[in-house]
Amino acid sequence: MLDLKTLGSALEQLEQERGIPRAKIIEAIEQALAAAYKKDFGKKGQIVRAVFDINSGKTEFIQVKIVVDENAVRMPEDTDDEALSKEKTINEGVAVGEEISLRRFSPEHDILLADARRIKRDAVSGDEIIFPLEAHDDYGRIAAQTAKQVIIQRIREAEKVSIIGEYGGKIGDIVQGSVQRMERGNIFVDLGKTTGLLAYEDQIPSERYKQGERISAYLYKVEETPRGIDVRLSRSHPKMIEKLFAQEAPEVAAGTVQIKAVAREAGSRAKVAVFSSDEHIDPIGSCVGQRGVRVSTVMSELGGEKIDLIVWSEDPKKFIEDSLSPAQVQSVVLDEEKHQATVTVSADQQSLAIGRGGQNVRLAAKLTGWKLDIVGLPGEIVAEATAEGDVKIEETPAVAE
Repeated sequence: MLDLKTLGSALEQLEQERGIPRAKIIEAIEQALAAAYKKDFGKKGQIVRAVFDINSGKTEFIQVKIVVDENAVRMPEDTDDEALSKEKTINEGVAVGEEISLRRFSPEHDILLADARRIKRDAVSGDEIIFPLEAHDDYGRIAAQTAKQVIIQRIREAEKVSIIGEYGGKIGDIVQGSVQRMERGNIFVDLGKTTGLLAYEDQIPSERYKQGERISAYLYKVEETPRGIDVRLSRSHPKMIEKLFAQEAPEVAAGTVQIKAVAREAGSRAKVAVFSSDEHIDPIGSCVGQRGVRVSTVMSELGGEKIDLIVWSEDPKKFIEDSLSPAQVQSVVLDEEKHQATVTVSADQQSLAIGRGGQNVRLAAKLTGWKLDIVGLPGEIVAEATAEGDVKIEETPAVAE
């Protein structure tokens, strides 16, 4: 017999630390032991089950037979004509193409209804009749190894379900962990029960991490792959800003102040459009906080990323005008069909409207979802930006940061 008496404490530990239900592990052990028993002592077609007692470490083995009607199976002594007659009877009224062929009766798998009723009076077809099997004290080295492998596999499967259940429910939240290791620019984060991946493209370019360092990240994907559970994290995702403001500003967490849109270039600058459903609450003031403490905390968490807070408006002209802040806009003309806006600014405001390397107009276009053409006087286009983030600068005045 495999020495399983010491499993009790291990099962408790797995349940508490890994969140794997105790019953699932015992079920895996019983299935593994049944597989090992059948391999060494079973017969073809047998259904073998194990009943494991965690307290004593003892295992009882049983054989299960399925109750079948003699007229629903092909008996060894049946002639071809008799078998065809049974099939015809069973298939009466069955649609063409759905007819079934009788399967052969297996004495190791099946028990006839008449025989079953000698054991259990009210037995019907499909019932299970149980027979005890001889106990064996030694499964042998191969059988023990087989059982061990199946147990480990089932525990891993149960652990996967536990991880998907826990972290799948955290998608869209900020999670904390510690840097486990770094490989080829990717960072693996220890989250406790599993490891998350902070890929190179999901990192803030200016940040550097050390092994063991605490880190916060936005959890945006949890899926099962052939290699295990893939937990994806990001620090550059626009939603991370939303979640950070929800942590810092009660008005955002309560939904009174809504973050309508975010456009960011991680680690450098972000524009955030906010709106209040309560006219008595200032959405920008709520996010800034007293003496700027709330927005400063968010900026600090993002490695000093600058954040421009803008009041969201249903009026596209007003929204586009505000999105180009700190530049002062003279006029906004919309082309609804092309979803394009022509924005006129004075010569001294061109550098502010465009921003260094076109950053300001690029973020404004992303935030509003409109293609923006910046026009200087007397009507020449000096910069173009699309909602996808493409920028073309025709003329570069002394561009401000």
